[in-house]
Amino acid sequence: MNRHRVVALLNAPQSPFELACAGEVFDSVPPGVPARYDFRICAERPGPLRTTVGYTVHVDVGLAALQEADTVVVPGWQPPGTPVSPAVTEALRAAHQRGTRIVAICTGAFVLAQAGLLDGRRAATHWRHTAQLAATFPEVQVDPGVLYVDHGDVATSAGTGAGIDLCLHLVRSDHGAAYAAEIARNMVLPPHREGGQLQYATQPAPARADESLAPLLEWATSRLGTPLTVGRLAERAGVSSRTLTRRFTEQLGTSPGQWLLDQRLDATRVLLEQTDLPVDAIATRVGLASAVNLRRRFRAHLGTTPGAYRQTFGEAR
Repeated sequence: MNRHRVVALLNAPQSPFELACAGEVFDSVPPGVPARYDFRICAERPGPLRTTVGYTVHVDVGLAALQEADTVVVPGWQPPGTPVSPAVTEALRAAHQRGTRIVAICTGAFVLAQAGLLDGRRAATHWRHTAQLAATFPEVQVDPGVLYVDHGDVATSAGTGAGIDLCLHLVRSDHGAAYAAEIARNMVLPPHREGGQLQYATQPAPARADESLAPLLEWATSRLGTPLTVGRLAERAGVSSRTLTRRFTEQLGTSPGQWLLDQRLDATRVLLEQTDLPVDAIATRVGLASAVNLRRRFRAHLGTTPGAYRQTFGEAR
């Protein structure tokens, strides 16, 4: 069997972990089966290459290695958004035109975007950098919630560990689920993770509200379990629903209804992490009426179930 040739394109300072995500998956050989991949590294300038953790790695091959690759992996690029040399973008475009699969892990998506390989396509990157990628490359459809996006010829992953998810997915696509499961088992990892990366993202700092809204927000946050509506919020604020909606849009960039749902889901996350309350009790406490409604809203917002979230982040896990 001809081995699938995987080449990782490195750049200083290189993240060893993101490189290892690809190396461990594609360079692992499950016991009792023949190797399916050859894995090697290259860089624009061969020689010693700095890493993000202080040591150097020696790269003995230049961009010419991409000409022989079946898959090219860009395992991160630091700092994100750093200009990529024309030699690198041209080599990636040429490889793609030859039919080579181009894969980015984490901030490697910025390199693919600079090469024009993500134009008009969905893409993933680390949740801390999704806004930067979307602002810098408006023609790229950045999806902040997924662990990876695979178009067949081009694939991108979310941050760091999601690179393993993507690489295992590619192995499943190449050689089937059983082979990928053996690699995952050897790495002591699940062969597939549920949900997306939003469940791992920290909550953004709340937008600031002036004195016309701040007391209302505090009042509503302390009464999430009650039947709050936009009309009731407006009545409490002493304004019309239309005026309240305008103030929310101007100060918080969202509607009263969406703000209220966000607060209820944030409260749900805290209760899942810090208590063992059943889901129906949490739904009542945060004002989402029923366990069915909470599960539906939670999955739509975070891409996972309350049970899976608690298993991952609960204090008693």
